[in-house]
Amino acid sequence: MGRLRITSRRRGVDGAAERMMALEQHSAPAPEAGPGTPGMPGTPDARPSQASQPLEPSRPFRRRWVVPLLVVVLLGQMAVAMVTTAVQQTPTIDEPVYVGTAADYLHEHRLRYNPEHPPLGKLVIAVGVGLADPHVDGSFTGDQGRLGRHLLYESGNDPWHLMLFARLPVIVLTLLFGLIVFAFARELVGVVGGLIALGLYAFSPDVIAHGSLATLDVPAAGFVLTSAWLLWRARRRPRLFVPAAGVALGAALATKMSTLAAVPVLLGLAAVSVWSARSASEPTASKPIHRRLARALAGAGVVALAALAVVWASYLVVDPRLRWSPQQPVPDVHGLRGLLVDLLPFPEAYRDGMRVQFGFENYPWEGFLFGRLYTGSLWYYLPTALLVKTPLGMLTLWAAGAVAVVAVRRLRPAAPYLLVPTAVLLAAAMTGSRDFGTRYAVFVPMFLAVAAGCVLAVRWRWVPVAVGALALFVVVSSVRTYPYYLPYSNEAFGGPAKTHLRLHDSNVDWGQDLGRLADRLRERYRGERIWLVYKGSGVPSFYGIRADDPRKVPVGEVRGLLIVSDSSVAKATGRMAVLIDSSRPIDTVGHSITIYRR
Repeated sequence: MGRLRITSRRRGVDGAAERMMALEQHSAPAPEAGPGTPGMPGTPDARPSQASQPLEPSRPFRRRWVVPLLVVVLLGQMAVAMVTTAVQQTPTIDEPVYVGTAADYLHEHRLRYNPEHPPLGKLVIAVGVGLADPHVDGSFTGDQGRLGRHLLYESGNDPWHLMLFARLPVIVLTLLFGLIVFAFARELVGVVGGLIALGLYAFSPDVIAHGSLATLDVPAAGFVLTSAWLLWRARRRPRLFVPAAGVALGAALATKMSTLAAVPVLLGLAAVSVWSARSASEPTASKPIHRRLARALAGAGVVALAALAVVWASYLVVDPRLRWSPQQPVPDVHGLRGLLVDLLPFPEAYRDGMRVQFGFENYPWEGFLFGRLYTGSLWYYLPTALLVKTPLGMLTLWAAGAVAVVAVRRLRPAAPYLLVPTAVLLAAAMTGSRDFGTRYAVFVPMFLAVAAGCVLAVRWRWVPVAVGALALFVVVSSVRTYPYYLPYSNEAFGGPAKTHLRLHDSNVDWGQDLGRLADRLRERYRGERIWLVYKGSGVPSFYGIRADDPRKVPVGEVRGLLIVSDSSVAKATGRMAVLIDSSRPIDTVGHSITIYRR
Protein backbone atom coordinates (compact mmCIF):
# COMPACT_ATOMS: atom_id res chain seq x y z
CA MET A 1 0.00 0.00 0.00
CA GLY A 2 1.12 3.55 -0.61
CA ARG A 3 1.33 6.16 2.06
CA LEU A 4 -1.23 8.98 2.12
CA ARG A 5 0.46 12.35 2.47
CA ILE A 6 -0.63 15.90 1.97
CA THR A 7 0.49 17.78 -1.11
CA SER A 8 2.70 20.74 -0.40
CA ARG A 9 4.98 23.11 -2.22
CA ARG A 10 8.57 22.16 -1.91
CA ARG A 11 11.73 23.05 -3.73
CA GLY A 12 13.68 20.41 -5.55
CA VAL A 13 10.74 18.22 -6.47
CA ASP A 14 12.00 15.24 -8.35
CA GLY A 15 11.45 15.85 -12.08
CA ALA A 16 10.21 12.34 -12.80
CA ALA A 17 7.69 12.51 -9.97
CA GLU A 18 6.50 15.87 -11.22
CA ARG A 19 5.91 14.47 -14.69
CA MET A 20 4.17 11.41 -13.24
CA MET A 21 1.70 13.53 -11.27
CA ALA A 22 1.32 16.05 -14.12
CA LEU A 23 -0.79 18.33 -11.98
CA GLU A 24 -0.75 21.59 -10.18
CA GLN A 25 -1.77 21.27 -6.55
CA HIS A 26 -3.52 24.35 -5.25
CA SER A 27 -4.16 24.49 -1.58
CA ALA A 28 -7.65 24.79 -0.22
CA PRO A 29 -8.20 28.54 0.23
CA ALA A 30 -7.44 29.03 3.88
CA PRO A 31 -7.28 32.16 6.02
CA GLU A 32 -3.97 33.35 7.32
CA ALA A 33 -2.60 31.59 10.31
CA GLY A 34 -3.67 32.16 13.86
CA PRO A 35 -3.46 30.14 17.08
CA GLY A 36 -4.92 26.66 17.11
CA THR A 37 -4.25 23.15 16.02
CA PRO A 38 -1.08 22.67 13.96
CA GLY A 39 -1.61 22.22 10.26
CA MET A 40 -5.22 23.48 10.24
CA PRO A 41 -6.51 26.86 9.03
CA GLY A 42 -6.04 29.50 11.64
CA THR A 43 -3.01 27.83 13.26
CA PRO A 44 0.68 28.78 13.49
CA ASP A 45 1.65 25.74 11.41
CA ALA A 46 -0.55 26.69 8.43
CA ARG A 47 2.44 28.38 6.78
CA PRO A 48 2.28 29.56 3.17
CA SER A 49 4.79 26.91 2.17
CA GLN A 50 2.56 24.18 3.57
CA ALA A 51 -1.10 25.03 3.05
CA SER A 52 -1.86 28.27 1.28
CA GLN A 53 0.49 28.21 -1.71
CA PRO A 54 0.04 26.09 -4.85
CA LEU A 55 2.72 23.97 -6.36
CA GLU A 56 4.43 25.17 -9.50
CA PRO A 57 2.27 24.36 -12.54
CA SER A 58 3.29 21.23 -14.37
CA ARG A 59 4.73 21.81 -17.83
CA PRO A 60 1.64 21.14 -19.98
CA PHE A 61 -0.26 23.87 -18.14
CA ARG A 62 2.38 26.60 -17.98
CA ARG A 63 1.10 28.15 -21.18
CA ARG A 64 -1.80 30.37 -20.24
CA TRP A 65 -3.97 29.40 -23.18
CA VAL A 66 -3.92 25.63 -22.56
CA VAL A 67 -6.32 25.51 -19.60
CA PRO A 68 -8.93 27.90 -21.08
CA LEU A 69 -8.78 25.90 -24.31
CA LEU A 70 -9.43 22.62 -22.49
CA VAL A 71 -12.32 24.19 -20.57
CA VAL A 72 -13.82 25.44 -23.84
CA VAL A 73 -13.41 22.02 -25.45
CA LEU A 74 -15.13 20.22 -22.56
CA LEU A 75 -18.00 22.67 -22.37
CA GLY A 76 -18.18 22.86 -26.15
CA GLN A 77 -18.80 19.14 -26.55
CA MET A 78 -21.38 19.37 -23.77
CA ALA A 79 -23.11 22.23 -25.58
CA VAL A 80 -23.18 20.22 -28.82
CA ALA A 81 -24.68 17.23 -27.01
CA MET A 82 -27.34 19.32 -25.29
CA VAL A 83 -28.32 21.38 -28.33
CA THR A 84 -28.52 18.27 -30.51
CA THR A 85 -30.72 16.62 -27.92
CA ALA A 86 -32.89 19.74 -27.60
CA VAL A 87 -33.37 19.91 -31.37
CA GLN A 88 -34.37 16.25 -31.75
CA GLN A 89 -36.68 15.75 -28.76
CA THR A 90 -40.37 16.55 -28.60
CA PRO A 91 -41.81 18.09 -25.41
CA THR A 92 -41.40 15.99 -22.30
CA ILE A 93 -44.22 15.68 -19.80
CA ASP A 94 -43.35 18.68 -17.59
CA GLU A 95 -42.02 21.09 -20.19
CA PRO A 96 -45.29 22.38 -21.69
CA VAL A 97 -46.48 23.46 -18.24
CA TYR A 98 -43.33 25.49 -17.64
CA VAL A 99 -43.24 26.94 -21.14
CA GLY A 100 -46.92 27.86 -21.00
CA THR A 101 -46.50 29.47 -17.59
CA ALA A 102 -43.45 31.39 -18.83
CA ALA A 103 -45.47 32.74 -21.75
CA ASP A 104 -48.25 33.72 -19.35
CA TYR A 105 -45.71 35.60 -17.21
CA LEU A 106 -44.53 37.53 -20.25
CA HIS A 107 -47.91 38.43 -21.67
CA GLU A 108 -50.29 38.58 -18.71
CA HIS A 109 -47.92 39.39 -15.81
CA ARG A 110 -50.03 37.32 -13.47
CA LEU A 111 -49.34 34.59 -10.92
CA ARG A 112 -51.93 32.01 -11.92
CA TYR A 113 -50.34 28.74 -13.01
CA ASN A 114 -47.93 26.17 -11.58
CA PRO A 115 -47.73 27.49 -8.00
CA GLU A 116 -45.94 24.33 -6.86
CA HIS A 117 -42.78 25.75 -8.42
CA PRO A 118 -41.65 29.35 -7.78
CA PRO A 119 -41.18 31.69 -10.74
CA LEU A 120 -37.41 32.10 -11.22
CA GLY A 121 -36.74 28.93 -13.26
CA LYS A 122 -39.71 29.74 -15.47
CA LEU A 123 -38.45 33.31 -15.85
CA VAL A 124 -35.19 31.82 -17.16
CA ILE A 125 -37.22 29.79 -19.65
CA ALA A 126 -39.19 32.94 -20.45
CA VAL A 127 -36.05 34.51 -21.91
CA GLY A 128 -36.09 31.94 -24.69
CA VAL A 129 -39.87 32.06 -25.03
CA GLY A 130 -39.69 35.83 -25.45
CA LEU A 131 -37.09 35.48 -28.19
CA ALA A 132 -39.27 32.93 -29.98
CA ASP A 133 -42.15 35.42 -29.81
CA PRO A 134 -45.03 32.93 -29.95
CA HIS A 135 -48.65 33.85 -30.37
CA VAL A 136 -50.35 33.70 -26.97
CA ASP A 137 -54.09 33.31 -26.66
CA GLY A 138 -55.10 35.75 -23.94
CA SER A 139 -58.60 34.33 -23.79
CA PHE A 140 -57.47 30.86 -22.69
CA THR A 141 -59.04 29.85 -19.37
CA GLY A 142 -58.04 26.21 -18.93
CA ASP A 143 -55.82 24.68 -16.26
CA GLN A 144 -52.05 24.38 -16.38
CA GLY A 145 -52.23 20.88 -17.83
CA ARG A 146 -53.93 22.23 -20.96
CA LEU A 147 -52.05 25.54 -21.01
CA GLY A 148 -48.84 24.29 -22.59
CA ARG A 149 -50.61 22.07 -25.11
CA HIS A 150 -52.79 24.99 -26.16
CA LEU A 151 -49.73 27.23 -26.64
CA LEU A 152 -47.68 24.64 -28.52
CA TYR A 153 -50.30 22.96 -30.70
CA GLU A 154 -53.49 25.02 -30.80
CA SER A 155 -52.32 28.64 -31.17
CA GLY A 156 -50.60 28.58 -34.55
CA ASN A 157 -47.09 28.19 -33.15
CA ASP A 158 -44.30 25.85 -34.29
CA PRO A 159 -43.63 23.58 -31.28
CA TRP A 160 -40.17 22.60 -32.58
CA HIS A 161 -39.09 26.23 -32.80
CA LEU A 162 -40.68 27.29 -29.52
CA MET A 163 -39.33 24.35 -27.52
CA LEU A 164 -35.78 24.85 -28.81
CA PHE A 165 -35.81 28.51 -27.79
CA ALA A 166 -37.33 27.66 -24.40
CA ARG A 167 -34.56 25.11 -23.76
CA LEU A 168 -31.63 27.30 -24.78
CA PRO A 169 -31.50 29.45 -21.59
CA VAL A 170 -31.38 26.30 -19.45
CA ILE A 171 -28.58 24.96 -21.66
CA VAL A 172 -26.59 28.17 -21.16
CA LEU A 173 -27.17 28.03 -17.41
CA THR A 174 -26.03 24.39 -17.34
CA LEU A 175 -22.78 25.35 -19.07
CA LEU A 176 -22.21 28.17 -16.57
CA PHE A 177 -22.62 25.72 -13.70
CA GLY A 178 -19.83 23.73 -15.33
CA LEU A 179 -17.55 26.71 -14.72
CA ILE A 180 -18.54 26.63 -11.04
CA VAL A 181 -17.61 22.94 -10.88
CA PHE A 182 -14.23 23.69 -12.47
CA ALA A 183 -13.53 26.68 -10.22
CA PHE A 184 -14.49 24.83 -7.04
CA ALA A 185 -12.27 21.82 -7.77
CA ARG A 186 -9.39 23.97 -9.00
CA GLU A 187 -9.36 25.90 -5.73
CA LEU A 188 -9.17 22.63 -3.82
CA VAL A 189 -6.63 20.61 -5.80
CA GLY A 190 -5.41 22.61 -8.76
CA VAL A 191 -5.93 22.83 -12.49
CA VAL A 192 -5.85 19.13 -13.31
CA GLY A 193 -8.34 18.34 -10.55
CA GLY A 194 -10.55 21.10 -11.91
CA LEU A 195 -10.40 19.65 -15.40
CA ILE A 196 -11.22 16.15 -14.13
CA ALA A 197 -14.22 17.53 -12.23
CA LEU A 198 -15.39 19.50 -15.25
CA GLY A 199 -14.94 16.47 -17.49
CA LEU A 200 -17.13 14.32 -15.24
CA TYR A 201 -19.76 17.06 -15.17
CA ALA A 202 -19.63 17.68 -18.91
CA PHE A 203 -20.00 13.99 -19.77
CA SER A 204 -22.62 13.15 -17.12
CA PRO A 205 -25.59 11.63 -18.99
CA ASP A 206 -28.02 12.86 -16.34
CA VAL A 207 -26.76 16.44 -16.43
CA ILE A 208 -26.77 16.51 -20.24
CA ALA A 209 -30.24 14.94 -20.39
CA HIS A 210 -31.91 17.34 -17.98
CA GLY A 211 -29.74 20.34 -18.79
CA SER A 212 -31.08 20.22 -22.34
CA LEU A 213 -34.73 20.48 -21.25
CA ALA A 214 -36.87 23.46 -20.28
CA THR A 215 -37.26 22.10 -16.76
CA LEU A 216 -36.18 23.19 -13.29
CA ASP A 217 -34.06 20.35 -11.87
CA VAL A 218 -30.63 21.40 -13.16
CA PRO A 219 -31.08 25.14 -12.46
CA ALA A 220 -32.16 24.49 -8.86
CA ALA A 221 -29.28 22.07 -8.21
CA GLY A 222 -26.77 24.39 -9.84
CA PHE A 223 -27.80 27.33 -7.69
CA VAL A 224 -27.31 25.22 -4.55
CA LEU A 225 -23.83 24.24 -5.75
CA THR A 226 -23.03 27.88 -6.46
CA SER A 227 -24.11 28.88 -2.96
CA ALA A 228 -21.91 26.19 -1.38
CA TRP A 229 -18.92 27.28 -3.48
CA LEU A 230 -19.39 30.94 -2.55
CA LEU A 231 -19.60 30.00 1.13
CA TRP A 232 -16.34 28.11 0.76
CA ARG A 233 -14.77 31.24 -0.69
CA ALA A 234 -16.28 33.28 2.14
CA ARG A 235 -13.71 31.73 4.47
CA ARG A 236 -11.33 34.30 3.02
CA ARG A 237 -13.57 37.23 2.07
CA PRO A 238 -16.84 36.95 4.00
CA ARG A 239 -18.06 40.45 3.25
CA LEU A 240 -18.04 39.76 -0.47
CA PHE A 241 -19.05 36.13 -0.69
CA VAL A 242 -21.55 35.69 2.14
CA PRO A 243 -24.18 37.99 0.54
CA ALA A 244 -23.46 36.45 -2.86
CA ALA A 245 -24.04 32.98 -1.40
CA GLY A 246 -27.37 34.20 -0.05
CA VAL A 247 -28.37 35.39 -3.51
CA ALA A 248 -27.49 31.99 -4.99
CA LEU A 249 -29.46 30.21 -2.26
CA GLY A 250 -32.40 32.49 -2.94
CA ALA A 251 -32.19 31.64 -6.62
CA ALA A 252 -32.42 27.94 -5.73
CA LEU A 253 -35.41 28.53 -3.44
CA ALA A 254 -37.06 30.67 -6.12
CA THR A 255 -36.65 27.85 -8.65
CA LYS A 256 -37.69 24.69 -6.80
CA MET A 257 -39.08 24.17 -3.32
CA SER A 258 -37.21 20.91 -2.79
CA THR A 259 -34.10 23.03 -2.16
CA LEU A 260 -35.61 24.17 1.15
CA ALA A 261 -33.92 21.11 2.66
CA ALA A 262 -30.54 22.75 1.96
CA VAL A 263 -31.35 25.95 3.87
CA PRO A 264 -30.27 24.79 7.37
CA VAL A 265 -27.09 23.29 5.94
CA LEU A 266 -26.08 26.40 4.00
CA LEU A 267 -26.93 28.73 6.89
CA GLY A 268 -24.74 26.59 9.12
CA LEU A 269 -21.93 26.70 6.54
CA ALA A 270 -22.28 30.47 6.39
CA ALA A 271 -21.73 30.67 10.14
CA VAL A 272 -18.75 28.32 9.90
CA SER A 273 -17.19 30.37 7.10
CA VAL A 274 -17.54 33.66 8.97
CA TRP A 275 -16.25 32.07 12.19
CA SER A 276 -13.24 30.61 10.36
CA ALA A 277 -12.45 33.89 8.65
CA ARG A 278 -12.62 35.84 11.91
CA SER A 279 -10.71 33.33 13.99
CA ALA A 280 -7.93 33.24 11.43
CA SER A 281 -7.56 36.97 10.88
CA GLU A 282 -7.73 38.10 14.50
CA PRO A 283 -5.97 36.75 17.58
CA THR A 284 -8.23 34.68 19.77
CA ALA A 285 -7.46 36.71 22.84
CA SER A 286 -8.45 39.99 21.18
CA LYS A 287 -12.02 38.95 20.43
CA PRO A 288 -14.26 37.29 22.97
CA ILE A 289 -15.98 34.09 21.94
CA HIS A 290 -19.40 35.68 22.18
CA ARG A 291 -18.46 38.39 19.69
CA ARG A 292 -17.10 35.88 17.20
CA LEU A 293 -20.23 33.80 17.66
CA ALA A 294 -22.39 36.87 17.09
CA ARG A 295 -20.55 37.57 13.85
CA ALA A 296 -20.98 33.98 12.70
CA LEU A 297 -24.71 34.16 13.40
CA ALA A 298 -24.87 37.50 11.62
CA GLY A 299 -23.29 35.87 8.57
CA ALA A 300 -26.01 33.22 8.56
CA GLY A 301 -28.57 35.98 8.94
CA VAL A 302 -27.19 37.83 5.93
CA VAL A 303 -27.49 34.67 3.81
CA ALA A 304 -31.08 34.17 5.00
CA LEU A 305 -32.09 37.78 4.29
CA ALA A 306 -30.46 37.79 0.85
CA ALA A 307 -32.18 34.51 -0.04
CA LEU A 308 -35.53 35.84 1.16
CA ALA A 309 -35.09 38.99 -0.90
CA VAL A 310 -34.43 36.97 -4.06
CA VAL A 311 -37.55 34.85 -3.53
CA TRP A 312 -39.73 37.94 -3.10
CA ALA A 313 -38.07 39.63 -6.08
CA SER A 314 -38.84 36.66 -8.35
CA TYR A 315 -42.55 37.07 -7.64
CA LEU A 316 -42.45 40.85 -7.92
CA VAL A 317 -40.83 40.61 -11.34
CA VAL A 318 -43.83 38.64 -12.58
CA ASP A 319 -46.43 40.89 -10.98
CA PRO A 320 -45.42 43.94 -8.90
CA ARG A 321 -48.86 43.85 -7.29
CA LEU A 322 -48.47 40.17 -6.32
CA ARG A 323 -51.98 39.27 -7.46
CA TRP A 324 -52.50 35.61 -6.74
CA SER A 325 -55.43 33.86 -8.42
CA PRO A 326 -54.72 30.10 -8.56
CA GLN A 327 -56.22 28.15 -11.45
CA GLN A 328 -56.17 24.89 -9.49
CA PRO A 329 -57.38 23.83 -6.05
CA VAL A 330 -54.98 24.47 -3.17
CA PRO A 331 -55.28 21.74 -0.52
CA ASP A 332 -55.48 22.48 3.18
CA VAL A 333 -52.41 21.44 5.14
CA HIS A 334 -52.68 20.83 8.87
CA GLY A 335 -50.42 19.84 11.72
CA LEU A 336 -46.71 20.57 11.77
CA ARG A 337 -46.56 21.02 8.01
CA GLY A 338 -49.36 23.54 8.09
CA LEU A 339 -47.67 25.46 10.90
CA LEU A 340 -44.39 25.51 8.96
CA VAL A 341 -46.10 26.87 5.85
CA ASP A 342 -47.88 29.57 7.84
CA LEU A 343 -44.69 30.73 9.55
CA LEU A 344 -42.47 31.03 6.50
CA PRO A 345 -41.98 34.68 5.45
CA PHE A 346 -42.64 33.99 1.77
CA PRO A 347 -45.30 35.38 -0.60
CA GLU A 348 -48.74 33.82 -0.37
CA ALA A 349 -48.28 32.19 -3.78
CA TYR A 350 -45.11 30.47 -2.54
CA ARG A 351 -46.84 29.17 0.57
CA ASP A 352 -49.78 27.90 -1.46
CA GLY A 353 -47.29 26.18 -3.72
CA MET A 354 -45.89 24.40 -0.68
CA ARG A 355 -49.40 23.28 0.20
CA VAL A 356 -49.79 21.86 -3.32
CA GLN A 357 -46.48 20.01 -2.94
CA PHE A 358 -47.56 18.55 0.40
CA GLY A 359 -50.77 17.46 -1.29
CA PHE A 360 -48.71 15.64 -3.93
CA GLU A 361 -46.83 13.87 -1.16
CA ASN A 362 -50.11 12.37 0.07
CA TYR A 363 -51.02 10.97 -3.35
CA PRO A 364 -50.53 7.21 -3.92
CA TRP A 365 -48.11 7.37 -6.85
CA GLU A 366 -47.01 4.25 -8.69
CA GLY A 367 -43.34 3.32 -8.92
CA PHE A 368 -41.34 0.78 -10.90
CA LEU A 369 -37.98 -0.69 -9.96
CA PHE A 370 -36.26 -3.77 -11.42
CA GLY A 371 -39.51 -5.22 -12.76
CA ARG A 372 -41.52 -4.51 -9.62
CA LEU A 373 -44.59 -2.29 -9.93
CA TYR A 374 -45.59 -0.81 -6.58
CA THR A 375 -47.67 1.94 -5.00
CA GLY A 376 -45.97 4.49 -2.78
CA SER A 377 -42.22 4.98 -2.55
CA LEU A 378 -39.12 3.00 -1.64
CA TRP A 379 -36.43 4.67 0.43
CA TYR A 380 -33.69 2.98 -1.60
CA TYR A 381 -35.15 3.90 -4.99
CA LEU A 382 -32.94 6.93 -5.71
CA PRO A 383 -29.63 5.31 -4.67
CA THR A 384 -30.51 2.29 -6.79
CA ALA A 385 -31.51 4.43 -9.77
CA LEU A 386 -28.26 6.39 -9.49
CA LEU A 387 -26.35 3.12 -9.45
CA VAL A 388 -28.03 2.13 -12.73
CA LYS A 389 -27.84 5.50 -14.49
CA THR A 390 -24.35 6.67 -13.59
CA PRO A 391 -21.28 5.61 -15.62
CA LEU A 392 -19.23 3.02 -13.77
CA GLY A 393 -16.07 5.09 -13.89
CA MET A 394 -17.96 8.03 -12.44
CA LEU A 395 -19.33 5.97 -9.58
CA THR A 396 -15.81 4.85 -8.72
CA LEU A 397 -14.42 8.38 -8.81
CA TRP A 398 -17.32 9.69 -6.72
CA ALA A 399 -16.61 7.14 -4.00
CA ALA A 400 -12.86 7.75 -4.11
CA GLY A 401 -13.39 11.51 -4.08
CA ALA A 402 -15.66 11.40 -1.04
CA VAL A 403 -13.03 9.34 0.80
CA ALA A 404 -10.23 11.69 -0.28
CA VAL A 405 -12.06 14.79 0.89
CA VAL A 406 -12.43 13.27 4.33
CA ALA A 407 -9.07 11.49 4.54
CA VAL A 408 -6.68 14.12 3.17
CA ARG A 409 -6.08 16.55 5.98
CA ARG A 410 -5.72 19.61 3.79
CA LEU A 411 -9.08 18.93 2.10
CA ARG A 412 -10.99 18.06 5.24
CA PRO A 413 -12.31 21.62 5.80
CA ALA A 414 -14.04 21.38 2.40
CA ALA A 415 -15.90 18.17 3.26
CA PRO A 416 -18.93 19.89 4.86
CA TYR A 417 -19.31 22.13 1.80
CA LEU A 418 -19.31 19.21 -0.64
CA LEU A 419 -20.69 16.19 1.16
CA VAL A 420 -23.18 17.54 3.70
CA PRO A 421 -25.45 19.41 1.21
CA THR A 422 -25.38 16.35 -1.06
CA ALA A 423 -26.27 13.97 1.77
CA VAL A 424 -29.06 16.16 3.17
CA LEU A 425 -30.68 16.82 -0.20
CA LEU A 426 -30.45 13.15 -1.12
CA ALA A 427 -31.96 12.09 2.21
CA ALA A 428 -34.81 14.56 1.70
CA ALA A 429 -35.43 13.28 -1.83
CA MET A 430 -35.38 9.67 -0.63
CA THR A 431 -38.23 10.39 1.78
CA GLY A 432 -40.47 11.79 -0.98
CA SER A 433 -43.45 9.94 -2.36
CA ARG A 434 -42.56 10.23 -6.06
CA ASP A 435 -40.13 7.64 -7.40
CA PHE A 436 -39.95 9.21 -10.84
CA GLY A 437 -36.28 9.46 -11.66
CA THR A 438 -32.75 10.54 -10.92
CA ARG A 439 -33.65 14.10 -11.90
CA TYR A 440 -34.70 14.49 -8.26
CA ALA A 441 -31.04 13.88 -7.37
CA VAL A 442 -29.29 15.70 -10.23
CA PHE A 443 -27.31 17.65 -7.62
CA VAL A 444 -25.32 14.46 -6.92
CA PRO A 445 -23.28 14.48 -10.17
CA MET A 446 -22.62 18.19 -9.65
CA PHE A 447 -21.27 18.10 -6.10
CA LEU A 448 -19.53 14.76 -6.43
CA ALA A 449 -17.79 15.80 -9.64
CA VAL A 450 -15.94 18.35 -7.50
CA ALA A 451 -15.19 15.69 -4.89
CA ALA A 452 -13.95 13.32 -7.60
CA GLY A 453 -11.39 15.88 -8.73
CA CYS A 454 -9.96 15.80 -5.21
CA VAL A 455 -8.74 12.23 -5.71
CA LEU A 456 -5.62 13.77 -7.24
CA ALA A 457 -4.67 15.10 -3.79
CA VAL A 458 -3.79 11.52 -2.86
CA ARG A 459 -0.08 11.27 -3.68
CA TRP A 460 0.20 7.64 -4.67
CA ARG A 461 2.09 7.22 -7.93
CA TRP A 462 -0.62 5.21 -9.65
CA VAL A 463 -3.48 7.62 -8.80
CA PRO A 464 -3.18 9.94 -11.85
CA VAL A 465 -3.12 6.97 -14.22
CA ALA A 466 -6.15 5.39 -12.52
CA VAL A 467 -8.07 8.68 -12.51
CA GLY A 468 -7.30 9.24 -16.17
CA ALA A 469 -8.40 5.73 -17.12
CA LEU A 470 -11.65 6.01 -15.19
CA ALA A 471 -12.36 9.44 -16.69
CA LEU A 472 -11.77 8.03 -20.17
CA PHE A 473 -14.17 5.18 -19.39
CA VAL A 474 -16.79 7.80 -18.46
CA VAL A 475 -16.23 9.65 -21.73
CA VAL A 476 -16.62 6.48 -23.81
CA SER A 477 -19.76 5.40 -21.95
CA SER A 478 -21.35 8.83 -22.32
CA VAL A 479 -20.48 9.24 -25.99
CA ARG A 480 -21.89 5.79 -26.81
CA THR A 481 -25.35 6.83 -25.59
CA TYR A 482 -25.45 9.97 -27.76
CA PRO A 483 -28.04 11.38 -28.42
CA TYR A 484 -30.26 9.23 -26.17
CA TYR A 485 -29.25 10.58 -22.76
CA LEU A 486 -32.56 10.25 -20.89
CA PRO A 487 -32.66 6.43 -21.09
CA TYR A 488 -28.97 6.00 -20.29
CA SER A 489 -27.85 3.18 -18.02
CA ASN A 490 -24.32 1.93 -17.54
CA GLU A 491 -22.76 -1.19 -18.98
CA ALA A 492 -23.34 -3.28 -15.88
CA PHE A 493 -27.08 -2.96 -16.44
CA GLY A 494 -27.11 -3.47 -20.18
CA GLY A 495 -26.87 0.10 -21.45
CA PRO A 496 -29.71 2.37 -22.69
CA ALA A 497 -31.50 -0.46 -24.50
CA LYS A 498 -32.17 -2.26 -21.19
CA THR A 499 -33.01 0.66 -18.89
CA HIS A 500 -36.76 0.20 -19.38
CA LEU A 501 -36.52 -3.25 -17.77
CA ARG A 502 -35.42 -1.69 -14.47
CA LEU A 503 -36.70 1.91 -14.34
CA HIS A 504 -39.47 4.04 -15.79
CA ASP A 505 -40.72 7.62 -16.18
CA SER A 506 -38.03 10.32 -16.63
CA ASN A 507 -35.32 7.66 -16.27
CA VAL A 508 -36.34 6.27 -19.65
CA ASP A 509 -39.48 7.55 -21.24
CA TRP A 510 -40.70 11.09 -20.66
CA GLY A 511 -42.52 11.53 -23.95
CA GLN A 512 -39.37 12.80 -25.70
CA ASP A 513 -39.41 10.53 -28.75
CA LEU A 514 -42.75 11.25 -30.41
CA GLY A 515 -41.04 13.05 -33.30
CA ARG A 516 -38.60 10.18 -33.78
CA LEU A 517 -41.52 7.76 -33.78
CA ALA A 518 -43.19 9.74 -36.56
CA ASP A 519 -40.00 9.56 -38.62
CA ARG A 520 -39.68 5.81 -38.04
CA LEU A 521 -43.26 5.14 -39.10
CA ARG A 522 -42.79 7.12 -42.31
CA GLU A 523 -39.54 5.32 -43.09
CA ARG A 524 -40.45 1.71 -42.30
CA TYR A 525 -44.17 1.27 -41.65
CA ARG A 526 -45.96 3.58 -44.04
CA GLY A 527 -49.63 2.71 -44.51
CA GLU A 528 -49.94 0.25 -41.62
CA ARG A 529 -52.70 0.32 -39.02
CA ILE A 530 -51.38 1.91 -35.82
CA TRP A 531 -52.52 1.45 -32.25
CA LEU A 532 -50.78 3.83 -29.86
CA VAL A 533 -50.39 4.09 -26.09
CA TYR A 534 -48.24 7.19 -25.67
CA LYS A 535 -47.11 8.63 -22.36
CA GLY A 536 -46.26 12.27 -22.89
CA SER A 537 -47.46 15.81 -23.54
CA GLY A 538 -47.05 15.84 -27.30
CA VAL A 539 -49.93 15.60 -29.76
CA PRO A 540 -49.34 12.61 -32.07
CA SER A 541 -51.52 13.95 -34.87
CA PHE A 542 -49.40 17.09 -35.16
CA TYR A 543 -46.43 14.90 -36.11
CA GLY A 544 -48.47 12.98 -38.67
CA ILE A 545 -49.24 9.94 -36.54
CA ARG A 546 -52.76 8.68 -37.10
CA ALA A 547 -53.47 6.11 -34.43
CA ASP A 548 -56.23 4.60 -32.31
CA ASP A 549 -56.22 3.69 -28.64
CA PRO A 550 -56.13 -0.11 -28.21
CA ARG A 551 -57.55 0.18 -24.69
CA LYS A 552 -60.92 1.28 -26.07
CA VAL A 553 -61.67 -1.76 -28.23
CA PRO A 554 -61.75 -5.54 -27.60
CA VAL A 555 -58.34 -7.21 -27.62
CA GLY A 556 -59.23 -9.29 -30.68
CA GLU A 557 -59.76 -6.18 -32.81
CA VAL A 558 -56.24 -4.85 -32.27
CA ARG A 559 -54.37 -5.84 -35.46
CA GLY A 560 -51.32 -4.22 -37.02
CA LEU A 561 -48.71 -2.20 -35.11
CA LEU A 562 -49.09 -1.81 -31.38
CA ILE A 563 -46.85 1.04 -30.20
CA VAL A 564 -46.40 1.57 -26.46
CA SER A 565 -44.30 3.97 -24.43
CA ASP A 566 -41.95 1.96 -22.24
CA SER A 567 -43.30 3.54 -19.03
CA SER A 568 -46.73 2.25 -20.01
CA VAL A 569 -45.20 -1.17 -20.67
CA ALA A 570 -43.64 -1.15 -17.19
CA LYS A 571 -46.97 -0.28 -15.55
CA ALA A 572 -49.17 -2.47 -17.75
CA THR A 573 -51.84 -4.53 -15.98
CA GLY A 574 -55.10 -6.18 -17.02
CA ARG A 575 -56.06 -5.75 -20.68
CA MET A 576 -52.93 -3.74 -21.47
CA ALA A 577 -50.73 -6.52 -20.14
CA VAL A 578 -52.67 -9.08 -22.21
CA LEU A 579 -52.18 -6.96 -25.34
CA ILE A 580 -48.44 -6.69 -24.80
CA ASP A 581 -47.94 -10.33 -23.87
CA SER A 582 -49.77 -11.48 -26.98
CA SER A 583 -47.73 -9.22 -29.29
CA ARG A 584 -44.27 -9.59 -30.79
CA PRO A 585 -41.73 -6.76 -30.32
CA ILE A 586 -40.17 -5.79 -33.65
CA ASP A 587 -38.59 -2.37 -33.15
CA THR A 588 -37.69 0.34 -30.64
CA VAL A 589 -37.51 4.12 -30.93
CA GLY A 590 -35.04 6.10 -28.84
CA HIS A 591 -34.90 3.30 -26.23
CA SER A 592 -38.19 4.70 -24.90
CA ILE A 593 -40.93 3.40 -27.21
CA THR A 594 -41.46 -0.22 -28.28
CA ILE A 595 -43.19 -1.24 -31.52
CA TYR A 596 -45.04 -4.58 -31.47
CA ARG A 597 -46.58 -6.58 -34.28
CA ARG A 598 -50.03 -8.12 -33.80
